[in-house]
Amino acid sequence: MGPDKIRHRWPLVGRGGDFREFSRVIANPRFRGFVISGPAGVGKTRLAEELMTLAAQKGLTAKRATASSAAGLVPLGAIAHLLPPGVDLSDPARGFAAVASALDSRRNRWVVFVDDLHLLDAASALLLRQLMTARVVWLIGTMRTGEPVSEAVRSLINEERVQHHVLGELDLPQTEQVLHTALGAPVSRRTVAALFDASRGNMLYLRELVLGALTADSLRQEGSVWELAEGRPLGSARLSELIDSRLATVLPRARALLESLALCGVLPLADAHAIASSETVCDLERSGVIAVHVDGLRRHVEFTHPLYGEVLRNSLPALLRRARLKEQVARIKATGARRHDDPLHIATWSLAATGTADPDLLMRAALLARHAHDYHHAVSLLEALPVEHRTIGSQLLLGDCRFELGSPQRAEAALAEAADLAVTDQEKLAVAFTRAMSLFWAGNSTAQALAVIAEASDVLVGTDELLMLRVCEGALRAISGQPSEALTLLADLEGMEVGPAEVTHPGIWAVGAMMRPAARALTGSALRAVEDAEHAYELHQRVDAEALILHPAGQLISLVLALAEAGRLPEARETGNRAWDALGQVLNPVTSIWLAYHQAHTEWLAGRVRTAHRWYTECAAQSRTHGNERALRLALSGLAAANAMLGDLGAAETAEKQAQGSPVMGYRAGEEVLGAAWLFAAQGHLTQARAVLSEGIETARAGGCLASEALLLTDMARLGGAREAAGRLAELATACEGDLGRARAMLACALAAGEPEQLMDAAEELEQLGADLLCAEAATVAASAWQRREQSRKASMALQSAHSYLSRCEGARTPLLTSTTVSTVPLTPREQEIALLAATGTASKDIADALGLSVRTVNNHLHHVYGKLGITTRRELADHLKVPHVGE
Repeated sequence: MGPDKIRHRWPLVGRGGDFREFSRVIANPRFRGFVISGPAGVGKTRLAEELMTLAAQKGLTAKRATASSAAGLVPLGAIAHLLPPGVDLSDPARGFAAVASALDSRRNRWVVFVDDLHLLDAASALLLRQLMTARVVWLIGTMRTGEPVSEAVRSLINEERVQHHVLGELDLPQTEQVLHTALGAPVSRRTVAALFDASRGNMLYLRELVLGALTADSLRQEGSVWELAEGRPLGSARLSELIDSRLATVLPRARALLESLALCGVLPLADAHAIASSETVCDLERSGVIAVHVDGLRRHVEFTHPLYGEVLRNSLPALLRRARLKEQVARIKATGARRHDDPLHIATWSLAATGTADPDLLMRAALLARHAHDYHHAVSLLEALPVEHRTIGSQLLLGDCRFELGSPQRAEAALAEAADLAVTDQEKLAVAFTRAMSLFWAGNSTAQALAVIAEASDVLVGTDELLMLRVCEGALRAISGQPSEALTLLADLEGMEVGPAEVTHPGIWAVGAMMRPAARALTGSALRAVEDAEHAYELHQRVDAEALILHPAGQLISLVLALAEAGRLPEARETGNRAWDALGQVLNPVTSIWLAYHQAHTEWLAGRVRTAHRWYTECAAQSRTHGNERALRLALSGLAAANAMLGDLGAAETAEKQAQGSPVMGYRAGEEVLGAAWLFAAQGHLTQARAVLSEGIETARAGGCLASEALLLTDMARLGGAREAAGRLAELATACEGDLGRARAMLACALAAGEPEQLMDAAEELEQLGADLLCAEAATVAASAWQRREQSRKASMALQSAHSYLSRCEGARTPLLTSTTVSTVPLTPREQEIALLAATGTASKDIADALGLSVRTVNNHLHHVYGKLGITTRRELADHLKVPHVGE
């Protein structure tokens, strides 16, 4: 999608609620005006233009006027062009009445749009008010908040017949919605955060940032997800013009301060006073260009909007940049460089100004950048180190940052240098751990990662180092299909009621603390997993994180998993959102990929299929972008399942084909069959779907992954295999912690028995967990059972409950939801299975072969189905069952 198309459609983006409110107001004869107010740049004018078009479509004659400071000096200057010719205004009272009479005699309904109402002259405001009172004119106006307003304009807009609509800046969810709508596809959470931070929710700035990024090809569609290249979005030429005009009003004596702010981002207030006079600083604050913030005893100055600095910085010539940066470095050194982040600033600005910096400062600055998870910045500082100043610490840090950025080959090069420099057991362990993490997570090689650990265990002799090596191995096995073995290796963490500040190798502690709850959740101990994950996150937050390899958001991924498996789906969803907020704009591929996957899995369990589809899509797109295959098979299989459940069989087939071409990496063993199973189900091949699920169930059971086994058994029950699944699900409900296992077992048992009371009990249990799609299926089948018993009142109540649950499932379609297709005579399970196959274009002979029946039996069943549904063709059958039709 190109900039021109975005520019055309942007006025309509995210304004559905505004249009609905306007339509309600303009249809009410009580109202005669609609005034939109808000700060500059939120899109007031563009919205008003669209509303004027909407009014014209309703039969009103639309006219436009623009108030301005110049027009405000002339009575009626803003609306003179709208007045009928020949009207004598020498007597205002008679003249205004004549204008009203002339406009009314034309038998048109008039709508007048006045932009910048706060600048309207008094005579124009008075005339418009009289025309509104005479019901000749309907007013649409815009006003900028915080601007002075004349008494005449205040009387006009405070009319009780004028509806006020405040248009504020967008919050983060609204920004995501606007971007998705404008671009026509999901936008990665990191990109949403970057654009929101750059625009600060200003609709106009957001639009120009997107247009500029599209023009520069820095905003690209990776798969079906829009992703912004690393670095801040630059915006369009128009955005630069808008901001230049805003900064052009600033006094020339303030220029040096603004240039320093543009290059440094934030300055101490004392440094601002050293550059400009106190009067100048106060003038800048008063004009809204800068703001002064207080942090304890310190005060600092920054632009009120980040784009001011962005645009000004891009306009500065190289020599001026160099001079301003050197001046600021000198100021910091003159005050003793006492602040925590002063080394980072000195090194960064010296490097930018001169191309060199003190090696010790570069290393200290890189540590600070790594602490802030600014991996690109850290890498740039470390790569500037002269060869003779490279140490095991610098190369280990460089390898770590390259790994976090998803570059395992470049990480391995730096870590090989670190390995050559390692002398002590602690150093050798640190190198082995970072290499194993990089090879495993970014390099997709479990075997190579475990080989590195095995090699290290042969050379390390220290007790603490060997213990930490076991923790490292356990963390890897937890995520590669061996959760039970992982728990054995991670057992040493049981007695470690300390945080990473109290252990020798905090990075390894953090990874082990993250993977232990994951292994527990997968093996059925979801409640203990929740406790572990919460405890680990709490400790992670309390300590100095400079030495940690993990972003704190990584600890929350295990908590999302544990909460979901415990059946606390709303909490899992909220925790995932917290993790995204914590991650912000940080480019951390591994964390982003796995957070997206677990968000998708949570929404799949909840039955919010479109939302699950969105997260599976982002997971797959991020995996491909960064060459990370560890979650790709699961994401593509989930995407196929979601597409199938949404009725998009073409997309489901494509995703499943791609999934089959991706490696199985062991995590959530068996669940890679979900896409194939639900694709078969959507095509009406329930027998094949159950066969595929059986294979996945055996794989999950062999790997000790009880969570995956329970999920697949539940789907087996949903697709006609309740009798086969109910017994094992009952066993798992006893063996596993949390309410989800018990509710699933109740559902399978009720489906097997066909008892409507049990089905509604299961639906109530599942509703408490937030599993809406399972609720809808249980209530639908209960309604069908009660219909067969001719208990129509209970059937109707169950069907109403089903519809309520289903309203939260975002258009999901499953076989169980079609079992009550009419309110009189429901289909039997066998009729339903044959009907689904026939509706998707399967010939009677093929249905007979698939189900082990004769062709005559199949046709007899179809005859009964047609009779019950009051139809005569397979096309009508497909329409009735709401499945894609293939052929007669």
